[in-house]
Amino acid sequence: MTILLIEDEPLIARQLQKLVRQLEPGAVIDGPLATVQAVCDYFSGLRAAGHPLPNLVISDIQLADGVSFEAFRQVNLSSPIIFTTAYDEYAIRAFKLNSLDYLLKPIDPEELKAALAKYHRWLLTDTAGFGEQFRHFLHQMAEQTPSIHYKRRFTGHHLRQILSVPQEQVAYFIRNELIYLHTIEGKKLVTDYKTLDELEDLVDPACFFRANRQCLVYLDAVAGYRPYDSSKLQVLLKSPNEALELIVSKEKASAFRNWVEG
Repeated sequence: MTILLIEDEPLIARQLQKLVRQLEPGAVIDGPLATVQAVCDYFSGLRAAGHPLPNLVISDIQLADGVSFEAFRQVNLSSPIIFTTAYDEYAIRAFKLNSLDYLLKPIDPEELKAALAKYHRWLLTDTAGFGEQFRHFLHQMAEQTPSIHYKRRFTGHHLRQILSVPQEQVAYFIRNELIYLHTIEGKKLVTDYKTLDELEDLVDPACFFRANRQCLVYLDAVAGYRPYDSSKLQVLLKSPNEALELIVSKEKASAFRNWVEG
C-alpha cells in the first residue's frame, strides 16, 4: 500500500507522516509534496515509468502555489482522497460526498485513524465508481471558481477601536500566539482569527503568500527579495519592520519567486 501525502507546511507534514506511520506501519509513504507543480510532476513521473498510482492520497486543499484541485484535474486522479484543511466551511458537504473523508486541522489522531479505517472498509466494497464521481466533483468545482469571493476587508482591534482595513493597506499577517495584522502605515491590529490556515483559505492566493508558518504577506507590500542561508529567501518589504526578518523556506522559494514575478 502506498500513501501519498500532500502538505505545504513542513511541521504539519512531519506530524502527519509520523501519525500515518504509526497507524499504517506497512505502508510506503510518498511525499510530502508542497505545490501543485510537484504533484503534477510526481504523477507524470509515475506514469512515464509505468509505476502504479498511490492507493490513497491525503491532501491539503491550499498549497504553496494554488489549490490541490488544480493538480488533480491535470493528472486525472482516480485514487481515493482524504482532504485536510483548517477551514471548516470550505464546501464541507461537497467534500464529504466526493472524497473518502475530510479532516480539520489540527488533525486529531483518532479522526485520522477512523478515516484510514473507512478506507479499508471502502476497499471491500465496489470501488469502481470513485474516479468518475471525483472527476465530476472537480468539474463542478471548476465551474464554481469564477464565483468565489475572496475576503478583501479585514477587521482588527487597535486602541479600543475595531478598524476595517482593505487588503490594499495590509502589509502582512503574523502569528505570535494571536494573529496580528500589520498595515503598510505601521499599525498593528489584533485580529479574531484563530489560525493563519483559516485566514489563508479566505484570501486570494494571487494577492497573499504564506511565506512560512508565522507569516502571510500581501503582494503589494513586497519590494523584492534576496538570497538567504540554505536556499531560503529573505522578503524585502516596502515598509520595513526592523523587528521582523521575513524568511521564505527553501521548499517554498520557487513558488514565492513565481508568485512575485506573476
